[in-house]
Amino acid sequence: MADSSAPSPRATSNRSTTPQSSGFSDYISTGWAERVDAEVVPREQAAFAAARRERLSQLHQGQRLIIPAGSAKVRSNDTDYPFRAHSTFAHVTGWGSDVVAGSVLVMEPTADGHDATLYFRPAAGRDTSEFYANPDVGEFWTGPRPSLANVATDLGVATLPLAEFDAVLDRVDATTLIVRDADRDVTDQVDGRRLLAADSEALEHDGDDELSRDLSELRLVKDSYEVTEMRAAVDATQMGFNDVVSDLPNIIEHSRGERLVEGTFNRRARAEGNTVGYDTIAASGPHACVLHWTRNDGPVKPGDLILIDAGIELDSYYTADITRTLPISGTFTEVQRRVYDAVLEAADAAFAIVRPGIKFRDIHAEAMRVIAEKTAEWGLLPVSAEESLEADKQFHRRYMVHGTSHHLGIDVHDCAAARRDMYLDGILEPGMVFTIEPGLYFQPDDITVPEEYRGIGVRIEDDILVTEDGAENLSVNIPRTADAVEAWIARS
Repeated sequence: MADSSAPSPRATSNRSTTPQSSGFSDYISTGWAERVDAEVVPREQAAFAAARRERLSQLHQGQRLIIPAGSAKVRSNDTDYPFRAHSTFAHVTGWGSDVVAGSVLVMEPTADGHDATLYFRPAAGRDTSEFYANPDVGEFWTGPRPSLANVATDLGVATLPLAEFDAVLDRVDATTLIVRDADRDVTDQVDGRRLLAADSEALEHDGDDELSRDLSELRLVKDSYEVTEMRAAVDATQMGFNDVVSDLPNIIEHSRGERLVEGTFNRRARAEGNTVGYDTIAASGPHACVLHWTRNDGPVKPGDLILIDAGIELDSYYTADITRTLPISGTFTEVQRRVYDAVLEAADAAFAIVRPGIKFRDIHAEAMRVIAEKTAEWGLLPVSAEESLEADKQFHRRYMVHGTSHHLGIDVHDCAAARRDMYLDGILEPGMVFTIEPGLYFQPDDITVPEEYRGIGVRIEDDILVTEDGAENLSVNIPRTADAVEAWIARS
């Protein structure tokens, strides 16, 4: 039988509707071959996800933990954005791009830990109208859903129909914790029951915040499966960059060439993975001075630079995050190369100090040292580099206001809820993955710099893995020196 909690379809009376006559219903409900589940073996990530749940269990003994996948989000009227499960749900279940929307993981406390159960909406029976009449979740509209047994074997976790999640809500007490931002409706239901259990008009969210924090901090050090996925995401992203370079002649010809860059890269992302890990930045000319330029509606003109910040997200949700800045004509001008080489020197200096035991924030400080030295050398600062680096000065930051590094993984800005002393002030450990991405951005109307610099924006971003005795640049094979970039374009 179909899950009775299936949502009512959002189709309006102005849209064509499925026939509802008894004759049609009887006819469409019969004449189907018996379904047999394909043989399923546990996916590789299942064992790693189980280990992550065990670590989480140790941190929250005696507490019921509710981790929703989330639901589809409306784009316009009854049209949704493509569904992506909440990252914490994906991390502790091992379910990736094939997640059934609306699923919920519940970790029920036991005497010696937790029992995990995954609640989701299984395939509807052909003896119901859902499979043909509900355009939101019906199989005829959105494709088949897996069976409970299939998912239980695939992920190595107990499964129950989503309709039975109501029984979990009935057991909610003041000590139940939930990932609040994953599914608003589920959070509201849990909050209501916790208020009743606490017999109070106010509800503290400290426990929920601690749960989100712990789930973030679980991701600071990647396991071997995650490292392998990060390598694969970088490899796929390299293919996307190669596609863009090869397509430069067409890109240059179009009046909105930035859109072609975006489309060319996104095509590779859909072919090799799930999608892009974030909106592609294709920033040509002065647009490169806008740090998160995703409008991508400008031309790509010879003589300018184009800054491309892009990453491919795999079906496991792990994503790369890489930036390359290219001379559109194939050759850097003298000033462009000067700026480019300064940024590269900052990136290389930051990478050179990466090893277990240093503070995460030291990477940024080392990159900023070079940025200060170069901008002072060019006469752009009102003081020396040494003075500018003082905490109450920082004049060089006018030309690079962002940080140098962020953790990377199942989110492009991974581990965002981790404590400051675990993140910015954290100590590097083998298995950490993060970006190094210094840049220089001279706004077209910035009269503190000579005219020849104005409108130039350069960023070089690589994905870095901390090893036992140092670090590995996972994206080093994507050309990054000025000479290598020019040769890359020439080959294409």
